[in-house]
Amino acid sequence: MAETRRRLRSSTVVLGGMGVLAAALSACGSDPDRRCVDRDSYDYINGYKVVADKNCKSGSSGGSYGKGGKKKGSKGVDDADWYYDADVSNGWADGGTFSRDEAVDRGGFGCSGSGSGGG
Repeated sequence: MAETRRRLRSSTVVLGGMGVLAAALSACGSDPDRRCVDRDSYDYINGYKVVADKNCKSGSSGGSYGKGGKKKGSKGVDDADWYYDADVSNGWADGGTFSRDEAVDRGGFGCSGSGSGGG
């Protein structure tokens, strides 16, 4: 009877540990948190105005102006682009980067914050 309990406990520990590992790996993907922002809306205090995701192209940004720039959205957003790893408050994003690669590097395993696209 003691052997059965010991075997059950060790199995529970192994299975529980695997569940925790699986949850951690799925939560820390390779994609950092990103927001679609209007590059022309920069404010020194607030940062960039967050706009609807449809204003940004679905691909990730690469260069200084990225692949998502100069797409006209429904609200007249001329220069929308993905902004990664930003602090978002009251519809404004600040402290991030337009480089996806830099955002992934900052986050280590890709865990760089919570939330998804805004707008």
